[in-house]
Amino acid sequence: MLRFLLTRSAFRKPRRSAAAGLLVLAAAAGGATIASSSNDYPQTTISVSFPFRHFLSLSTSEFFSKEFSLRSLFSNPDGASLPHFASSIPSTNPVMENSGENEDDSRCCRGCLGRNTIVKAAAAAGPAVVNISVTQGIHGLMLGKSIGSGTIIDPDGTILTCAHVVVDHQSTRKDFRGRISVTLQDGREFEGTVVNVDLHSDIALLKIKSKTPLPTAKLGLSSKLRPGDWVLALGCPLSLQNTITSGIVSCVDRKSIDLGLGGIRREYLQTDCAINQGNSGGPLVNLDGEIVGINIMKVAAADGLSFAVPIDSVVKIIEQFMKNGRVVRPWLGLKMLDLNEMIIAQIKERDAFFPDVSKGVLVPMVTPGSPAERAGFRPGDVVIEFEGKPVGGIKEIIDIMGDKVGQPLKVLVKREKNRLVTLTVIPEEADPER
Repeated sequence: MLRFLLTRSAFRKPRRSAAAGLLVLAAAAGGATIASSSNDYPQTTISVSFPFRHFLSLSTSEFFSKEFSLRSLFSNPDGASLPHFASSIPSTNPVMENSGENEDDSRCCRGCLGRNTIVKAAAAAGPAVVNISVTQGIHGLMLGKSIGSGTIIDPDGTILTCAHVVVDHQSTRKDFRGRISVTLQDGREFEGTVVNVDLHSDIALLKIKSKTPLPTAKLGLSSKLRPGDWVLALGCPLSLQNTITSGIVSCVDRKSIDLGLGGIRREYLQTDCAINQGNSGGPLVNLDGEIVGINIMKVAAADGLSFAVPIDSVVKIIEQFMKNGRVVRPWLGLKMLDLNEMIIAQIKERDAFFPDVSKGVLVPMVTPGSPAERAGFRPGDVVIEFEGKPVGGIKEIIDIMGDKVGQPLKVLVKREKNRLVTLTVIPEEADPER
């Protein structure tokens, strides 16, 4: 029927043949809107999809001398193509026509995907990604082998990786696994040594020595990430070097308590990038090729649930390595809860004397004998200022404390009936086994 209509419309009125043929094509695709006036010459308005725009530039004779195919344009809902008439319509998309390196790869804004965006991001960080192999043995006998990944972050050979790659993660001490072999993307192999390790954050620094220049990767800012941003996971899963997987950021502040991890509070980046054994310690990279996280773990019984240590936290750990030789974490002895408008409204429904606040940190529990108890903290206090700075979350308090152990800190809290109290607390260093 479609073939008949095209032929008939072409021979009845030659001047209108192209328009009529186009109208039939558009109608077959469900893309035509017809508006007729009362004049002898009806006016037709046609709304067509991108492939039909090609025909608008053709004359009447060119239109019917062109070979075309509906197979490449339309398909039935069940997936079956419409009858084939001739060869396909030439593409008018410059990206489709030209697969060379000169096509336009511009992005409309930061974070947008272009044709080679992922390729360029991987190329920027990839050469600095290394395969780490740790061999355990005694008296010349190999007892086991572990694998992981890492990233060279300094030309002097400093490598950023996970602590559990080089240290027994079941030990509370720095029991190094064995001989460390580091293989670069270009095939060069070096022996690595452990510079420093932080078991709580699962971050470690290694060092290799090279007589020739070493590629490095640039550190980015994890604080700029938003849920839905594209990221790449680079590494050597199952010792398969130069492996790249991509995905999006699912959550930027997944709490360690959400994952059932006790001890000191930590936050992770959650992504749906595919990572496997051997990816640990490899970089999570943004679309600019910058490291925004260190891949650390996945949920074994689920797909698309992977976690990374934010690079902002890693940078602070490295700074403490350089300053103190270890990570110093202050301990107050407070259990804390971030407040927002919804939580505050819910608490006020139950307790009419709850202080009038719009944000802050609630203290539901104080550890007996802790620095906080000695300072006078009480359950129900709401911290609104810490060292003179307004606070709206636990992370802000942790950032303000830094590594200030043994230093008096001023804290402003609000209690029931809106009483303001200033307390002075002296943090202690956190016990690694606490």
